[in-house]
Amino acid sequence: MGRRTGDQTRTLLLRAGMQMLLERGVSAGVQHVRLQDVLRRTGLTSGAAYRLWPDQSAYHRDLAVAMMRMRVIGPTDTIESMIGDLVESGASADDVIQAAALAHVRTTALDMTDPTDLLDAQSSVIALALRTTADTWPELIDASADRHRESVDAFAALCERLIDAYGIRMRDGLTVRDFSEALTALAEGFVIRARTNLEHPTYELSGGEDGMPEGEWTLLGLAIRALAGGFTLPREGDDPSA
Repeated sequence: MGRRTGDQTRTLLLRAGMQMLLERGVSAGVQHVRLQDVLRRTGLTSGAAYRLWPDQSAYHRDLAVAMMRMRVIGPTDTIESMIGDLVESGASADDVIQAAALAHVRTTALDMTDPTDLLDAQSSVIALALRTTADTWPELIDASADRHRESVDAFAALCERLIDAYGIRMRDGLTVRDFSEALTALAEGFVIRARTNLEHPTYELSGGEDGMPEGEWTLLGLAIRALAGGFTLPREGDDPSA
């Protein structure tokens, strides 16, 4: 095997550090991933690392940025796969919100069997934890902002499709992107809540004249439903109960 280039060595060491983060989770940022441990895992020498980074802090900076930019699947791919058939079958908007919220709750709890979905959920939780310390390095601030924009863009595209499918429109003065920003913040807040081992509340509702839905609902589902009601209205000529 030929000698690795500097870029190849850098990629190898960052990937090894990311794997260790995925195995251990975030604890005080990325500082618990020691460069010497990464070197032992990859079989490389200290010299190989210190030709690329002047010290461990510089490695930690690049590791945090690399982890922030890691995407296993798209931001809304799991939810879209869950609700796609529902939309196609003509399910109600409440059914879609109920299913999407339940999928997110299971994701935040890392309650899934598909290895790709699990890896994506783990990486997303770690990225969110790193975003709370993004002021550590300017490069991490930029990567965090990029990741946030990607998530909002994906939610906005999904919401556009649902708005068209269910005959609703944004209230005057509000945009789909405004709704997506609020939805993203709500979803991220429940991720943080779940990582503190707080049980997600669920409710068995019977519906009724007060406009409440029927069936078993998560707190997140009810929050999304209320948010949608505050941001949107039925289009003229469309059935608001669809």
